[in-house]
Amino acid sequence: MSLEKRPWCSHYPQEVPQTIDYPDHVLTDWLLQAANEYPEHTAIQFLGRSIPYQELLSHVYRLAHLWQKLGVKQGDRIGIMLPNTPQAVIGYFATLLLGAIVVQINPLYQEKELAHQLSDSGTEILLCLDLIYPRVKKVLPKTHLKTLLITSLKDYLPPLKSWLYPFMQKQPKIDYDESTLLLAKELEQVRDTPIQSPLPSNDSLAILQYTGGTTGLSKGAMLTHRNLVVNVRQIHAWCYRFQRGDIRILGVMPFFHVYGMTTVMNFAIYLAGTMILVPKFEPLQLLRAIHRYHPNVFPGAPTIYASLLRHPQVNKYDLSSIQACISGSAPLDRELQDQFEALTGGILTEGYGLTEASPVTHINLIWDRKRSHTIGLPLPDTDCRVVDPETGTELMPGQQGELHVKGPQVMKGYWNQPGETKSALRDGWLATGDIVKMDESGYFEVVDRKKDMIITNGYNVFPREVEEVLLQHEAVEEAAVIGVPDLKRGELIRAVVVPVQGKAIAEKDLEHFCRQHLAAYKIPRQIEFRSQLPKSAIGKVLRRVMKEEALRTIEPK
Repeated sequence: MSLEKRPWCSHYPQEVPQTIDYPDHVLTDWLLQAANEYPEHTAIQFLGRSIPYQELLSHVYRLAHLWQKLGVKQGDRIGIMLPNTPQAVIGYFATLLLGAIVVQINPLYQEKELAHQLSDSGTEILLCLDLIYPRVKKVLPKTHLKTLLITSLKDYLPPLKSWLYPFMQKQPKIDYDESTLLLAKELEQVRDTPIQSPLPSNDSLAILQYTGGTTGLSKGAMLTHRNLVVNVRQIHAWCYRFQRGDIRILGVMPFFHVYGMTTVMNFAIYLAGTMILVPKFEPLQLLRAIHRYHPNVFPGAPTIYASLLRHPQVNKYDLSSIQACISGSAPLDRELQDQFEALTGGILTEGYGLTEASPVTHINLIWDRKRSHTIGLPLPDTDCRVVDPETGTELMPGQQGELHVKGPQVMKGYWNQPGETKSALRDGWLATGDIVKMDESGYFEVVDRKKDMIITNGYNVFPREVEEVLLQHEAVEEAAVIGVPDLKRGELIRAVVVPVQGKAIAEKDLEHFCRQHLAAYKIPRQIEFRSQLPKSAIGKVLRRVMKEEALRTIEPK
């Protein structure tokens, strides 16, 4: 594509190439290389335990041998339902080493979504935490599962913490038999020698990564080794100052989400870096981890950065090791950005991606001080266009339309969903469902989700625009806007607001405030106050959940 079609390339730093030569690697190549070159370098830091690369590879070999013992072959799907723990990393690479396919499952999922993903993917083996075993057991009849492999947080804790763990955490009763196995016990019975198995090809499936379900039932995005390898190389080209063996990444973004999997786990292994794993997000524990382990890279979400800034003990901890933070999953507020940079001395910048693109497609410049309230520029080898959502006509800079993305990081399609695949992939272009606009320089700004658009009295209203106004009010901590059915207007605009702690606010005050900043048809007709908003595991506000809740309260006329 010409520079005229890729205006963003002229704004790349000189260190960032417009195109990259991608070797024919699979993800496990990076682990083998890191263990060979940096055998004693710490791969994982987990609640006080350090695991060097050679030891990590040994555990991966053991689990791969166990998978073989259980009959796993190329193309089989293995579910991993774990928080950020060493077992999550080991299970991931052991599965890929055999040419099998990882199915990442959110351990917070309840029975409906869990049964759907296990059944839809055809997963026959599941590696899961002992604490969630009761939930998994309930859905077994609805799935194809043949083997459960149970692990515990204590399995990879330092000795004292491991000994204390059973006294601190109530353990569920688990009936172990030939189909329900204890990981620690089984690994004692297998070798840690290199695995003998035909290696997968670069174009073979590595992951079935289910979409977050923010707009409906989740779909399995088929991501190949090449998709994931390419995206890590693209990110590293952008983050060119980070060198092999020198990176320490804070792993609070969950690996069961593609953002954490790519920007923490895959990125760290590629650079033979250290992952500082945080199994559960708690602000105080996160502050302590930064203070003790000195990460220099911190992928996160705005809600995470904001929670650290607001913590009453934040000034007791040294956060100066942080050099770069890439924020995703939600819009990054400029004031939050400035405050967090002042606190840490590092750089906080916004990026953009989606599950179907492995996931990163755009990032703002990191070390260039040009500031933009956008999602940034497309990564190398990533083509983007803005089209009219109805006609598909490509639009000019400054016009709002749907973002389409094309690049080697884009998925093969949706698992067992040819209709959905055809709708999302059009001549190689991925229709993202996000409404954006691009300026003359190639910077992209997200306006809103196409599916979240509200039609009231014939007018189109994007929730994000109304939310941004509400968030300007000094007494509003968080806000989300949805449309609810209305016989007269088609849809009513409802705002769900979380007030700032200790500040009183009335519905009429917010209505008056909105009238000063919005057209009359964009003003919320209903305002609901809550103590918190429903969010996904990575901090994304779930408008769909609020809309479903609202629909249940509407009585039939």
